Amino acid sequence: MKYAFLFGSNVFIVPGNTISFTNHEQTKIFLKIVTLHHDTPPDQKRAMLTIDADITDTAGNVLRLTGNKPDVPTHFEIMERYDQVLVTRADGTAVLDVHQLDWKTAMSLEHNITAEFEALQPDVVIRLRGDFMAGGLHIEIDNEKLFIDNDSYANSAHAGSGELRFSQEGVLY
Repeated sequence: MKYAFLFGSNVFIVPGNTISFTNHEQTKIFLKIVTLHHDTPPDQKRAMLTIDADITDTAGNVLRLTGNKPDVPTHFEIMERYDQVLVTRADGTAVLDVHQLDWKTAMSLEHNITAEFEALQPDVVIRLRGDFMAGGLHIEIDNEKLFIDNDSYANSAHAGSGELRFSQEGVLY
């Protein structure tokens, strides 16, 4: 299965459902797509997007989710929709927003991204936004850019054959 991970105006198409960080000594998954939303018959329970996450906010508060649920009680607000998991602080600012886009929405994005979709035909498009820490890396994703520590990425489209990993050297795939 091919996953297209969308970070602002950047897309990375990879065969895996995880995003990790690496620091030369260890590689650790900080986001895993567990299940995807898909249409179901009216008489069946609606299939939901579910994730596992292991991050901290920029203040150092730990957030560990398993199947969209916190492993321990947390002060974060967790909003679930069939196609989205949104984690916010008490003031409403987003820590992590994971949204599965429908194909029509995905194909209305910038041409450099849709061209990759047409060429590589990912099975699903997952948009991520937020402001958090993963393994000591500050990850900030807005509508335009992906920031990993002091490096920023914009308007790029990449395909890889391995796991998507963030590091101090940038994005590895």
